[in-house]
Amino acid sequence: MKNSAKHIADRIRLMIATKQFQVGELLPSTRELGRQLEVSFHTVRKAYGYLEEEGLISGEQGRGFVINRQNTSLDKSERLEIGAEKLKSVMEELLGYGLDESEIEMLIAEQISFMEWPDRIQSCATIGETQELATILSTSIRDQVGVKSDTLSLDDYDKALTYDALFIPIQLVSEFHNASDSTRIMPVVYHFDADVLISIVARAALDAIGLVTAEEDSIQKIINQLKSSINFTGSFVAGATYGKSLPLFVRNTDLVVYTPACARLVEQKVPEKKRIKLQYILSDKSADMIRAELWDQ
Repeated sequence: MKNSAKHIADRIRLMIATKQFQVGELLPSTRELGRQLEVSFHTVRKAYGYLEEEGLISGEQGRGFVINRQNTSLDKSERLEIGAEKLKSVMEELLGYGLDESEIEMLIAEQISFMEWPDRIQSCATIGETQELATILSTSIRDQVGVKSDTLSLDDYDKALTYDALFIPIQLVSEFHNASDSTRIMPVVYHFDADVLISIVARAALDAIGLVTAEEDSIQKIINQLKSSINFTGSFVAGATYGKSLPLFVRNTDLVVYTPACARLVEQKVPEKKRIKLQYILSDKSADMIRAELWDQ
């Protein structure tokens, strides 16, 4: 079952073996991963227990579960015993469907060649019109689905084609129509966090909204996105950070919206009641598609 502790442990074990999770890295909390996979945290805790017994991960007080090693500590005889048991179960099921010995051998040979797949899925990137926008989307994918990805802008087109899977905003998918068949293109639909939009609309009496980004090229694209999301009749005053400096307009603006890339600087210098951080939320269909690709197979 795809929502069983056994299945989740199998998927995490594979993701560790293919280095999507690295030694020393923290796994998501049981509650967070349970939310991402839409199962109870008890099920995730049981899955982590299986991996802990194998020595792959360990629980650390106050931190969570940490990856200890890239491969299970089971010795060869134990691994072969587990493999034989699983293969026997599969073969019995295939025999039940009427497959003969030659057909089963052919399928096994095909699947062995297909097992290049784990190498493919360890190489994921999120594309954005700018690096900054790609980072916002990549963070949303990580937080909602539990899948990490590198971030690239449209200017990194050639580099993007070296990845095995690309998460691409649906409005940019046409830019990748010449991508090779070996690159899995996953269109992503998303929107601004509703709480962010509600907070902005609640201050509709404002004449101007300040926007702070880390990249100049992100400014107009974010303004266009906000204008299409809310009916704000005022104006936007915008600028990018420079080193450790904020744009001067911030001092005289009643509301500042800002990207995660410049969060530390803004949050140090702008009172909480005067600032709102921008975040994306994936559509349910996009989240389900990514989850199916990397968790449910």
